[in-house]
Amino acid sequence: MRAFLIAPTTARRAKACLNAVIATGSKALSSAVFATSEMMLFVLGVGIVLITPGPTNTLLAAAGLQQGWCRAARLAGAEAAGYVVAISAWGGFLAHAMHAWTWLPSLVRMASCVYVAYLAVRMWRTTLAIEASSRQDVGPRTLFVATLLNPKAVLFAGTIFPPAVFAHASDYVAAMCIFVATLLPIGFLWIAFGAALGRGRLAWISAEGMQRGASVVLAAFSLTLAWSLFQ
Repeated sequence: MRAFLIAPTTARRAKACLNAVIATGSKALSSAVFATSEMMLFVLGVGIVLITPGPTNTLLAAAGLQQGWCRAARLAGAEAAGYVVAISAWGGFLAHAMHAWTWLPSLVRMASCVYVAYLAVRMWRTTLAIEASSRQDVGPRTLFVATLLNPKAVLFAGTIFPPAVFAHASDYVAAMCIFVATLLPIGFLWIAFGAALGRGRLAWISAEGMQRGASVVLAAFSLTLAWSLFQ
């Protein structure tokens, strides 16, 4: 009975947190860092990178498998904190360094394109390691450090986030609010996926099929990044 009472409470808290982030982001958007079309492309790019399997998402799913959704949902906050810190650090560095090295943004985009292509190839060849990861204790500190060191942060800071974000505080707040509002549902989704695996409800899902589907999406995204280098 207690578990049934905790679940709705946790869900309400998660929804309230997400609504608060979205409301703050809407107010911050008055800075006009994003036109409507640009904002949609930004959200799409962030969503594609965040939803694909990787070290952070594997740990989230492992936590859901190990702890259940209610206990593991708090880890989405650790993921958000890790990405905000890492993206802010990389974005600040790149914003200052590009004044001395004008070629740096193009180099970062090229490296990001190669990294995404590498992820696509590696994902095609390997399978999810959720069950193996579930053997280790996944807590907020573990997830925060894993996210802090995740190369996706460089991809976000150097390619997906507009350069103006790291030059003006209002633009920074707007972009980060949109980013976190996109991240939280995806993080909860990965935790729910792991929890469902733990209850045996997704026995029909092929890990290999998931990996290869994500690989195709990443390959398409890599080609899009490569095309943008010549525009």
